[in-house]
Amino acid sequence: MTEDLPGITRPERAERAARPDRHWADLDPDARAAALVEAGLPRFRADQISRRYFGRDQADPASWSELAGPLAEQIAGEWFPELLEPVTDVSCDDGDTVKTVWRLTGGGLVESVVMAYPRRVTACVSSQAGCGIGCPFCATGQQGLTRNLSTAEIVEQVRQARVLAGSGAFRRSPDHLTNIVFMGMGEPLANYRALVAALHRIIDPAPAGFGMSARNVTVSTVGLVPRIDALAAEGLPVTLAVSLHAPDDQLRDTLVPINNRWPVADVIAAADRYAATTGRRYSIEYALIRDINDQPERAAALGELLADRLTHLNLIPLNPTPGSRWTASDPAVQDEFVRIVRAAGVAVTVRDTRGREIDGACGQLAAAVGRG
Repeated sequence: MTEDLPGITRPERAERAARPDRHWADLDPDARAAALVEAGLPRFRADQISRRYFGRDQADPASWSELAGPLAEQIAGEWFPELLEPVTDVSCDDGDTVKTVWRLTGGGLVESVVMAYPRRVTACVSSQAGCGIGCPFCATGQQGLTRNLSTAEIVEQVRQARVLAGSGAFRRSPDHLTNIVFMGMGEPLANYRALVAALHRIIDPAPAGFGMSARNVTVSTVGLVPRIDALAAEGLPVTLAVSLHAPDDQLRDTLVPINNRWPVADVIAAADRYAATTGRRYSIEYALIRDINDQPERAAALGELLADRLTHLNLIPLNPTPGSRWTASDPAVQDEFVRIVRAAGVAVTVRDTRGREIDGACGQLAAAVGRG
């Protein structure tokens, strides 16, 4: 739905045409049954296929014992095209952070990152190839937008992360994927239809979906106000994360150009409406940039803006990106910023920089092969 929002860059026409083939994960339960009937197959196969794909994270019909050879070939050919081809895998943090670059159908690259912690395993997934928002401190924003991902291309990132988490690769962590954050490449709410369908595949119980907890799914946005309101009305109690990065319009117009369309007050009001509708606390993401948005007066303004709201502030030390003139704040400046905001009564967390050395941290995803 990129084209419906003023101020959002649209993919080039040629790139929009390079869409992937239909995949089982693109279909909701009713559409799956209809597709089987159209293909001359009985409806009960929909439950079998979905229990394999969503219940067991399996995507190769040839390996399913309940399907004979020709039937498996038909199902694979109809609904299981290879959407994501792994190009590179790189890891750091003693193997607990893994970044994968995927090649898309028709070309183009996206990235996803899996991060393992003692009590959770989180997948950071992409919703677009590139990004049309153009934030100057973000590697993805500097690329521009190639195209939206399909529902299945998003879901396949999640399934692959579930397979990795369940493989025993992370010895000090749970043996399953626990959390998903839409904080990879792209602006999720600019790809609204595919995002909402993917959320259903993630949250709906098997065999309709993976059956993951909505409370463990976070959708990030720079502040597309109409889409925030639409998401609140979907009845999906996921966590909303707003990439704010400045408490005032003068600076945010530069750091987050879409602020010219939806200024700070409008974005915060939409986030408040989301919290009131869903009962879910939202988070504010704020990348600390040396001498740009880390001054004491901006900390005070941010504290005043967020005080007495159902929100939590995540401060992110700016991660380096190629060609950027900006760097992270000095530790002492960061500490003072935290102190001032906390004094205003705002809950604050300084996010760790997982994946920084493999260009897998916040703001670094650029789907470049050979880096890291």
